[in-house]
Amino acid sequence: MTNDETYDVVIAGCGAGGLYTALNLPSDLSILMIAKTEVDECDSMLAQGGICVLHDEDDYQAFFDDTLRAGHGENRHESVDIMIRSSRAVINDLIDYGVDFARTETGELAYTREAAHSRPRICFHEDTTGKEITTRLLAAVRQKSNVEIRAYTTMVDIIEQNDVCCGIIAEDAQGDAYRIRARFTVMATGGIGGLYDHSTNFPSLTGDACRIAREHGVELENMDYVQIHPTSLYTGRPGRAFLISESCRGEGAILLDAQGKRFTDELQPRDVVSAAIHAQMEAEGSKHVWLSFENIEPEMIHRHFPSIYQKCLEEGYDITKEPIPVVPAQHYFMGGVHVDSDSQTTMQHLFAVGETSCNGVHGANRLASNSLLESLVFAKRAAQKIVADRSANV
Repeated sequence: MTNDETYDVVIAGCGAGGLYTALNLPSDLSILMIAKTEVDECDSMLAQGGICVLHDEDDYQAFFDDTLRAGHGENRHESVDIMIRSSRAVINDLIDYGVDFARTETGELAYTREAAHSRPRICFHEDTTGKEITTRLLAAVRQKSNVEIRAYTTMVDIIEQNDVCCGIIAEDAQGDAYRIRARFTVMATGGIGGLYDHSTNFPSLTGDACRIAREHGVELENMDYVQIHPTSLYTGRPGRAFLISESCRGEGAILLDAQGKRFTDELQPRDVVSAAIHAQMEAEGSKHVWLSFENIEPEMIHRHFPSIYQKCLEEGYDITKEPIPVVPAQHYFMGGVHVDSDSQTTMQHLFAVGETSCNGVHGANRLASNSLLESLVFAKRAAQKIVADRSANV
């Protein structure tokens, strides 16, 4: 190994969770962020539909109930409460970072609805909300002189001393390993989609943090809770599946069988809709079903779903005139490295945020557009806990 490097905090992963952690840490801490491939190759960039927010105080119970209903009641109630009550502050913070959420004609935030939501409560930027948020956060982090970002650097292990995490072992693009010592380590390496043949995730997301945590006896949780998204664009080709946002169904798109007949309620939770699609495919011996935008005005499609419209056009489908073939694909991981409400793992000085972590918000099935919100809320709490532990010299 080459010579050790030393920082106050090392963050493995440059998605929304890792970036927001860095932005909420004080400028007198030296921070290193690493990305396994390109800095912007993270699933946060791929999120289409939007980010949930508590619409108003009267929405609290409905938001809470919707989250638990989607998660089959297996959610950690404390985490759901924290996420909902922290949501408006996160949205306001994102706006301050320049995130351009859709607005009404009077300048108020516009809200869309997705499956299993009892009302519209989702802020969005066209159909590229994740890219808009993550790009703004990355730009803000690049302005911080105390943060270094290093691409093509992979966390392959953590450094452990007396049950305390003291940093990580990293490999560079040439496969050379070296130690990065840090008082605090944050794992934000995303999900596990790269382990699947058909996934909406980047192939580089292979559950690295979960593997490393298991090897060091750090507690994992709900490792079998994998979400299948009902609608990815069917092409028959290998490689990452293109997601067709749930907000399409929230705005009126319907699922059709081979005869052009509607066969399910599209606004049920994702696992229920995915099961209905698989059952229909099996019954008719098909490789996909159809998603029709016939109930959505073309103007709305061009305004709200421009990227989806363009991608489908490239594949030979004009969604303003015809349905598109869709099939379920692996999309999200509800399990992960077990953390408490401050994103602290069961090893001292080791944190996990974003899809890497399991704080119990999502239960057995994630409610649409809760992922970006959950990631940011608990990333901020990780940063706050690091600051508190540093001040207390823990």
